[in-house]
Amino acid sequence: MSTTLAHSDFSSNPSATQSVRAMTQPPTVKRARSGPWADLVFAVLAKGAAFVTLGMLIAILASLTISAWPAIHKYGLGFLTSTTWDPVKEEFGGLVMIYGTLATSFIALLIAVPVSFGIALFLTELSPAWLKRPLGTAIELLAAVPSIVYGMWGLLVFGPVLATYVQQPMQAAFSGVPYLGAFVSGPPVGIGILSAGIILAIMIIPFIAAVMRDVFEVTPALLKESAYGLGATTWEVVSKVVLPYTKTGVIGGIMLGLGRAIGETMAVTFVIGNFNQLDSLSLFQAANSITSALANEFAEAGEGLHQASLMYLGLVLFFITFVILSLSKLLLAQLRKNEGAKT
Repeated sequence: MSTTLAHSDFSSNPSATQSVRAMTQPPTVKRARSGPWADLVFAVLAKGAAFVTLGMLIAILASLTISAWPAIHKYGLGFLTSTTWDPVKEEFGGLVMIYGTLATSFIALLIAVPVSFGIALFLTELSPAWLKRPLGTAIELLAAVPSIVYGMWGLLVFGPVLATYVQQPMQAAFSGVPYLGAFVSGPPVGIGILSAGIILAIMIIPFIAAVMRDVFEVTPALLKESAYGLGATTWEVVSKVVLPYTKTGVIGGIMLGLGRAIGETMAVTFVIGNFNQLDSLSLFQAANSITSALANEFAEAGEGLHQASLMYLGLVLFFITFVILSLSKLLLAQLRKNEGAKT
C-alpha cells in the first residue's frame, strides 16, 4: 500500500518526477564545435608546411648546383669517374669518395640488416616478458651514443682488435685465392673500408631494429595465433604472416638506416683512413668518403675549383640519397603490384 501511495505522490507531482529523472540519467557533455575558420586555418598551415619543406629542398639543391657550377662546367660527368684529387694542381675527381661512401654503406647494410632482423624477431616472438623491455631499451640507447665516440672507439679499441683477430686470419685464409685474395690484400692496420663499414653497422643497428620491432608488433595477434594454430613454426609465422604484413615498415626502417650510414661523418672520418687514392679493391686499404672529405677539407679549401669540387661532392651525395629513396619507392610499388596479381 505504501508503494501505491509513493507512486501516486510522484504521479501527482511532475516536478518531483523530473528531478528523479535528472538524477538517474547520465550528464550530457556539451562540446563546443569549432567553426569552419578553424578547419581552414588547419588546412592552410598543413599545406604551408608541405610547401615550405619542398621549397627548402629546392633551395638546397639550387645552392649546391650554383656553388658547384665551376667544377661542373670544367669536369662535367668525368668528375664521377676520375680518381685524381690534387688540390695543388687543381685536378679533382670524385670516384674515390663515391666508392668509399657506397662500399662502406653496403657493408654496413650487409651486417646490420640480418642482425636487426634477428633482434626484432627475438624481442617480438621469442624473448621472455621480463627480458623484452630492458633489452629493447638497451638496444635503443645505442642510438644515443654520439658518433664521435663511435669513431674514437673504432680507432683506438676496435681497429687493433680487427687487425689482429679478423684481418690477419682472413689474409692467411684467402691469400692467393683468385678474386677473393684481392679483397683482403694490403696491410692489416685496422683502418679502412671494412672498419668503417662495421662501425657504421653498429651505429645503424638500433635504428633498423627499433623500426622492425615496432612494425612486427603492429601485426594483428589473431593472424599469428591462427598460423600457430595451424601448426606453423615461428619462422613460418614470421616469413609468411609478419613480413608480408609489415614489409612497408621493414623497408622503411632499412632505408632509414641506409640514410644514416650514407650521411655519417665523424665516425667514418676516424676509421676510414682519409686516403684519396684507389689502388685496389681491397677492403683493408685506407680510403675516403664524401662526408669525410667534406669534413677534412672544406674549412681549408680556397675559393675556386677546390671549393667547387667539394660542393660537387655534396651534390653527388644528394643525388645518391635521392636515387636510393626512389628505388625503395619503386620496390614497394612493385611488391604491391605483385600482391594484386596474386590475388
